[in-house]
Amino acid sequence: MTEENKDLIGVRHALDALEKRLQKVASEMERSQIADYVQLLNRPYSLMWRNLLGGTARGVGIAIGFTFFAATILYVLQLLGALNLPIIGDYIADIVRIVQHQLEGKTY
Repeated sequence: MTEENKDLIGVRHALDALEKRLQKVASEMERSQIADYVQLLNRPYSLMWRNLLGGTARGVGIAIGFTFFAATILYVLQLLGALNLPIIGDYIADIVRIVQHQLEGKTY
């Protein structure tokens, strides 16, 4: 083998390795769905619509979750107020009374 053939074989191996690497990168990009992401970025109204819907859903979820959380806390406070604990009972009764007035639409 001549020196030139050895160089050609080395270049061929380098090109084969490069091709394998490019195929791996292409398959990774396909798996990560980068094309869908780029397409979404090219359509700003679609992106804004999806963000609007996502934000609205998060806001409604937070409101419902806080309502259940607050109702549970009020229920527990009412149970603690019914126990007539010496010091804590008066504070809990005041808190429950204030919240009930607010829920009825009356000012405190």
